[in-house]
Amino acid sequence: MKQILEVLGFVALVQGVLGLVQEITGRLHGWGLVQRLGLLDGYEIYASAALLVLAFALFAAAESQKPG
Repeated sequence: MKQILEVLGFVALVQGVLGLVQEITGRLHGWGLVQRLGLLDGYEIYASAALLVLAFALFAAAESQKPG
């Protein structure tokens, strides 16, 4: 379970960073999941920031898991 949370946290972290970089610099078009979802048009920065928060929450949950 710990490894699953870490992988999901890493994916959320990468997607959040890609979304913010794309919104701030205008580069990396089509790399992030946030930009591909039409539902989030106009809210890309908020969604990317939420993904970063989710990533840190997933990492914290993974660390709280008992080993084994």
